[in-house]
Amino acid sequence: MGGQVRVSQGALELPGGATVRFMRTLRLPETGTHPLPPGLGAFPLRSVADYPDRAPEQWLDRGGVLLPVLQREAVWLGFSAAAPVALQVGAGAACAVSGRPWSDRLAQDPQNYVVLPRQPWLDGISSGHGTIRQFVATAPGPDPATEVPEPPGQGWCGVQLQVFELRPHARARWQAAQRARAGRESDVAGWGAAGVVRPGDRSGPVPGVPLAAPSALPGEAVRVDAAVTGLGAGGRMRQEVYRDPRPLDDWQAEPSARVCVHLVSAARWRSITGEPAPASPVDRAAYASAGLPWYEHYAADSADSADSADSADSAHTAPVSSDPPPAAAGPGEGRGRTADGGSAAR
Repeated sequence: MGGQVRVSQGALELPGGATVRFMRTLRLPETGTHPLPPGLGAFPLRSVADYPDRAPEQWLDRGGVLLPVLQREAVWLGFSAAAPVALQVGAGAACAVSGRPWSDRLAQDPQNYVVLPRQPWLDGISSGHGTIRQFVATAPGPDPATEVPEPPGQGWCGVQLQVFELRPHARARWQAAQRARAGRESDVAGWGAAGVVRPGDRSGPVPGVPLAAPSALPGEAVRVDAAVTGLGAGGRMRQEVYRDPRPLDDWQAEPSARVCVHLVSAARWRSITGEPAPASPVDRAAYASAGLPWYEHYAADSADSADSADSADSAHTAPVSSDPPPAAAGPGEGRGRTADGGSAAR
């Protein structure tokens, strides 16, 4: 990690005043229409550099952070920023925003980055046709929609982040606009200093023009290899990415920082940090409250986590039907968005 990147209070702080939190949620089934799963708190983060004797050598070479993700959990990224930044999000060798192969350069056709704080969250990896696949720690098998050989000789992170700040002329223009707004209530959440979207507060993106997630071109889809990256692609839902109103020339040509984020199993977290993975609020009851199916393999890795006693009981529970009845009021109540469309808040 660069000198301007640090872990603070469970969040990743990046140059330009940007903050990223890695948030827990439930895994969606591969089929059917389901409510947007609830946010269930932030994952813990640790710096790879803190474990020089136990972290893999290639991780130490690249630096970055690690977080423990159980098989029953999925991850979404919550963003905030004090000033506009462009953030690239990679998943292995793929761009999570566009679904195309990763590029270190910003592009707008298709757009391969999100603009903070306009974009308050990202749920997963673009799979085309306006849908994403959730970020999960493991994959049950290869996904033909996201499978081609990775470029040889390239080391990939589970999730990689690159942040680009505004060039001086663009930043000066933005600061002048901010001063002109001083003394008035900002009517665009997230752009004024008092209106920055809080990490984990999915109150919705500000009004803008959403980008349709592009379909991957033949031969351009990229495999997310769980064995290499620790990252898999889970259930599908809709994802809106908001179009950057600025020209590319407003952004610096080089990133201010690049960060590797390693998603690890509970067992690997223990072997690297020497600690059990913290107890997770994602359990059988959370799935039942959200009207989502619980499968036996969701508890398979719980023996290495702090909530292993609860998980051991869950491991002997038959899976809930994959066609559950409508959910009662629970953790997802009031979210107002379904996994196949619409928009609302988490």
